[in-house]
Amino acid sequence: MRVKRGTSHIKHRKNLLQRAKGFRWKRKSSVKLAKVAVRKAGRYAYIHRRLKKRENRRLWQIKINAAARANDLNYSKLISNLKKAKIDLDRKILAQLAEFHPEAFQKILNQAK
Repeated sequence: MRVKRGTSHIKHRKNLLQRAKGFRWKRKSSVKLAKVAVRKAGRYAYIHRRLKKRENRRLWQIKINAAARANDLNYSKLISNLKKAKIDLDRKILAQLAEFHPEAFQKILNQAK
């Protein structure tokens, strides 16, 4: 007896077109074009999840540097002093403190000097 795969084929197509929802022109309705578009979109999503981390770290460094320079210190010296003082705060937290709680950031700077 032969195995018929019509239902699974339809399921795969339906899933593919669901992922292509919101695409423009025939890439949302044509299976052939949607397949390429979805694969490419997935690739870009993968790459940009990693780039987002890089961009956020750069942003944190800029915020920390701006707050440090307002207190007569630069970024590299601040990070060096924090390590010597054994203050283990990551850059994300330091950036948030610098932006939203400058008085707390000032206390950390005083401990690090």
